Amino acid sequence: MKTVKLAILGLVLLVSYHCKEAKKESEENAKEVMADSSEKFSLVKDSTKVGFTAYKTTEKLPVGGKFMKIDITKSESGSTAMDAMNGTAFTIPISSLFTNDGTGTRDPKIIEFFFGAMKNTALISGIFKVSEDGKPSIDVTLNGVTENIPLESEKASDTAYTFTGVMNLENWDALEAVASINKACEALHTGKDGISKTWSEVAVQAEVLLEKSE
Repeated sequence: MKTVKLAILGLVLLVSYHCKEAKKESEENAKEVMADSSEKFSLVKDSTKVGFTAYKTTEKLPVGGKFMKIDITKSESGSTAMDAMNGTAFTIPISSLFTNDGTGTRDPKIIEFFFGAMKNTALISGIFKVSEDGKPSIDVTLNGVTENIPLESEKASDTAYTFTGVMNLENWDALEAVASINKACEALHTGKDGISKTWSEVAVQAEVLLEKSE
């Protein structure tokens, strides 16, 4: 009987010990969460970079470019990087286009025959969005049309992200602009098969840098 009582007492002490340890661990985790929640993320001004890859010829040869100026018109801080970016609004001046063309003729042609064939294209505007399940996207306004581009994200660090997506220009009623630039660059967009083609699919990329404070 005495042995049974000692066994029961040992079991009670063991359970009590583990409960205290679990409570201690829970309290420590709660402190860590509270410490994390006190951190604030915000976009670093003038750090965002936006690039794109267009395609020509039936072989789908890539033509890369970027915009040298991105104006953030609305930005808030948040307890996470995604919270801070959610709702961020921006505009991109078309005049800041740069495709690193040595001849100096490509950029003016794109501005005149592609963007110039659309409505209200002095600026591209957009809003970065994060869904309830954490998926990022951007609403882009171009040619008087606003459509959404789903994005994939790559996290380099807590404060550095790269986002990629695909813009199908037919969604922005921009196929006439695609035909316009293809005609202006017909010879350059003609492949080995003798067919001139400019694709309506454009890959987009953005690099975003944030800062963290407490």
